[in-house]
Amino acid sequence: MVKIDDKAPEFCLPNQDDVEICLRDIKGKWIVLYFYPRDSTPGCTTEACEFTEAAPDFSELDAIVIGVSADTTKKHRSFIEKNDLGITLLSDEDTLMMQAYGVWQMKKNYGKEYMGIVRTTLIINPDGVIKAVFEKVKVKEHVSKVKAELERLQGK
Repeated sequence: MVKIDDKAPEFCLPNQDDVEICLRDIKGKWIVLYFYPRDSTPGCTTEACEFTEAAPDFSELDAIVIGVSADTTKKHRSFIEKNDLGITLLSDEDTLMMQAYGVWQMKKNYGKEYMGIVRTTLIINPDGVIKAVFEKVKVKEHVSKVKAELERLQGK
């Protein structure tokens, strides 16, 4: 798992519109990068809707919100349309980015072990350095905690 003050690993992934988004292209802004297990599941839908609702607040803080899962770009488009989401979702089908960030881990559910995404949110500063790590995120009130931490990091 990446840590505070680590340089954010580079990535280039397609978004919901099949447009490649690379870290190098969005540096210069604060980035709220959140990893989530799967489109259209209850927790993931709540998290995406709350980030969408708070998008204007993040924008005022010169921050962009980007979600990442292993879902296809087609599933992302459907998820966005169905829930009227206003955030960017990246598709990491081969999980290479998630492995680089350390969020692709062994999980256990009903006694079965499998590799999966550990719900994690990072705040990356304009220089590409990780300044906050929220591990094993619980969705309830998460977005407001991320916003408060971003404000604290910016001295607001």
